[in-house]
Amino acid sequence: MTQRLEFQLRGEFIELCNLLKLTGVADSGGAGKALVAEGVVSVDGQIELRKTAKIRAGQLVELGDIEIRVIT
Repeated sequence: MTQRLEFQLRGEFIELCNLLKLTGVADSGGAGKALVAEGVVSVDGQIELRKTAKIRAGQLVELGDIEIRVIT
């Protein structure tokens, strides 16, 4: 079963590793960076390997069966 999360964006963007930490998907920013480095995180359907990729409103981040929709 897919777990769907929404993240309320408070600025122009959030770095991918911080998004994973703040949504509770990763225990820390370092853990978030490790997940990205493993190639298991995708943004809008594409594998994302940049740990500090700028994630903006309207984008969908996926990790396994977890979906994080970024909203304003």
